[in-house]
Amino acid sequence: MLDKPIDEIVMENGHVVVNHPIPNTKDSLSCQIIIPQKQVNRKSDIYVSLVSYTHQVAAKGWFIAMVSTTVETDNPELEIKPGLELLGPIKQKFVSVSDVFRPTDLGKDSQIFISQSYDATTHFETTCLDV
Repeated sequence: MLDKPIDEIVMENGHVVVNHPIPNTKDSLSCQIIIPQKQVNRKSDIYVSLVSYTHQVAAKGWFIAMVSTTVETDNPELEIKPGLELLGPIKQKFVSVSDVFRPTDLGKDSQIFISQSYDATTHFETTCLDV
Protein backbone atom coordinates (compact mmCIF):
# COMPACT_ATOMS: atom_id res chain seq x y z
CA MET A 1 0.00 0.00 0.00
CA LEU A 2 2.85 2.41 0.74
CA ASP A 3 4.08 2.17 -2.84
CA LYS A 4 0.76 3.45 -4.24
CA PRO A 5 0.15 7.10 -5.15
CA ILE A 6 -2.02 8.95 -2.63
CA ASP A 7 -4.87 9.32 -5.15
CA GLU A 8 -5.24 5.55 -5.14
CA ILE A 9 -5.61 5.49 -1.35
CA VAL A 10 -7.90 8.49 -0.82
CA MET A 11 -10.72 9.58 -3.11
CA GLU A 12 -12.31 12.96 -3.42
CA ASN A 13 -15.80 12.91 -2.43
CA GLY A 14 -19.09 30.56 5.62
CA HIS A 15 -17.71 31.72 8.41
CA VAL A 16 -19.52 34.88 9.55
CA VAL A 17 -18.77 37.57 12.14
CA VAL A 18 -21.74 39.24 13.83
CA ASN A 19 -22.11 41.53 16.84
CA HIS A 20 -25.32 40.02 18.21
CA PRO A 21 -26.78 36.62 19.08
CA ILE A 22 -28.87 34.87 16.44
CA PRO A 23 -32.41 36.29 16.53
CA ASN A 24 -35.08 34.12 18.19
CA THR A 25 -32.56 32.14 20.29
CA LYS A 26 -33.27 33.95 23.59
CA ASP A 27 -29.96 35.85 23.21
CA SER A 28 -27.98 32.61 23.49
CA LEU A 29 -24.21 33.07 23.56
CA SER A 30 -23.87 29.81 21.64
CA CYS A 31 -26.26 27.63 19.71
CA GLN A 32 -26.60 25.10 16.95
CA ILE A 33 -29.40 25.03 14.39
CA ILE A 34 -29.98 22.26 11.88
CA ILE A 35 -32.19 23.12 8.92
CA PRO A 36 -33.67 19.82 7.69
CA GLN A 37 -33.02 19.01 4.04
CA LYS A 38 -36.71 18.56 3.24
CA GLN A 39 -37.51 22.00 4.66
CA VAL A 40 -35.26 23.61 2.04
CA ASN A 41 -35.72 21.12 -0.83
CA ARG A 42 -32.19 19.72 -0.64
CA LYS A 43 -30.47 16.35 -0.33
CA SER A 44 -28.38 17.58 2.64
CA ASP A 45 -29.16 19.46 5.85
CA ILE A 46 -27.80 22.96 6.47
CA TYR A 47 -25.92 23.43 9.75
CA VAL A 48 -25.61 26.72 11.67
CA SER A 49 -23.30 27.05 14.66
CA LEU A 50 -22.74 30.19 16.76
CA VAL A 51 -19.97 30.66 19.34
CA SER A 52 -18.89 33.71 21.34
CA TYR A 53 -16.47 35.09 23.90
CA THR A 54 -17.63 32.40 26.32
CA HIS A 55 -15.66 29.97 24.14
CA GLN A 56 -12.63 32.30 24.01
CA VAL A 57 -12.97 32.73 20.23
CA ALA A 58 -14.14 36.34 19.96
CA ALA A 59 -14.05 39.58 21.93
CA LYS A 60 -16.99 40.24 24.24
CA GLY A 61 -19.91 41.49 22.19
CA TRP A 62 -18.81 39.60 19.06
CA PHE A 63 -19.86 36.21 17.72
CA ILE A 64 -18.54 33.75 15.16
CA ALA A 65 -21.13 31.84 13.15
CA MET A 66 -20.54 28.96 10.76
CA VAL A 67 -23.06 27.89 8.15
CA SER A 68 -22.27 24.68 6.31
CA THR A 69 -23.76 22.06 4.05
CA THR A 70 -22.72 19.56 1.42
CA VAL A 71 -22.46 21.31 -1.96
CA GLU A 72 -25.08 20.15 -4.45
CA THR A 73 -24.90 22.83 -7.16
CA ASP A 74 -22.35 25.11 -8.79
CA ASN A 75 -23.43 27.99 -6.50
CA PRO A 76 -22.48 26.96 -2.93
CA GLU A 77 -23.04 30.41 -1.41
CA LEU A 78 -26.65 30.39 -2.58
CA GLU A 79 -27.09 26.94 -1.02
CA ILE A 80 -26.33 28.28 2.48
CA LYS A 81 -28.61 31.32 2.09
CA PRO A 82 -31.36 29.88 4.38
CA GLY A 83 -28.76 29.57 7.16
CA LEU A 84 -27.30 33.02 6.55
CA GLU A 85 -30.77 34.56 6.69
CA LEU A 86 -31.23 33.23 10.23
CA LEU A 87 -28.22 35.21 11.45
CA GLY A 88 -29.59 38.71 11.05
CA PRO A 89 -27.17 41.52 10.09
CA ILE A 90 -23.70 40.20 9.20
CA LYS A 91 -20.59 42.33 9.84
CA GLN A 92 -18.12 40.16 7.90
CA LYS A 93 -18.56 37.04 5.79
CA PHE A 94 -15.97 34.53 4.56
CA VAL A 95 -17.04 31.84 2.09
CA SER A 96 -14.94 28.78 1.37
CA VAL A 97 -15.50 25.37 -0.16
CA SER A 98 -13.49 22.36 0.99
CA ASP A 99 -13.13 19.00 -0.69
CA VAL A 100 -14.13 15.95 1.32
CA PHE A 101 -11.90 12.90 1.15
CA ARG A 102 -12.69 9.34 2.18
CA PRO A 103 -10.30 6.40 2.33
CA THR A 104 -10.81 3.70 -0.28
CA ASP A 105 -9.39 1.07 2.10
CA LEU A 106 -10.61 0.63 5.69
CA GLY A 107 -7.09 -0.41 6.68
CA LYS A 108 -7.82 -3.99 7.68
CA ASP A 109 -5.55 -5.46 5.01
CA SER A 110 -3.01 -2.66 4.58
CA GLN A 111 -2.86 -1.64 8.26
CA ILE A 112 -2.92 1.98 7.06
CA PHE A 113 -5.78 3.78 8.77
CA ILE A 114 -6.89 7.07 7.25
CA SER A 115 -9.73 9.13 8.69
CA GLN A 116 -12.14 10.78 6.32
CA SER A 117 -12.29 14.57 6.02
CA TYR A 118 -14.57 16.64 8.21
CA ASP A 119 -18.02 16.90 6.68
CA ALA A 120 -20.58 19.71 6.87
CA THR A 121 -21.96 18.70 10.26
CA THR A 122 -21.22 21.12 13.10
CA HIS A 123 -21.69 18.60 15.89
CA PHE A 124 -18.77 16.32 14.87
CA GLU A 125 -20.89 13.18 15.28
CA THR A 126 -19.66 11.65 12.03
CA THR A 127 -16.06 12.46 12.94
CA CYS A 128 -16.43 10.65 16.27
CA LEU A 129 -17.97 7.65 14.52
CA ASP A 130 -15.07 7.55 12.04
CA VAL A 131 -12.44 7.51 14.77
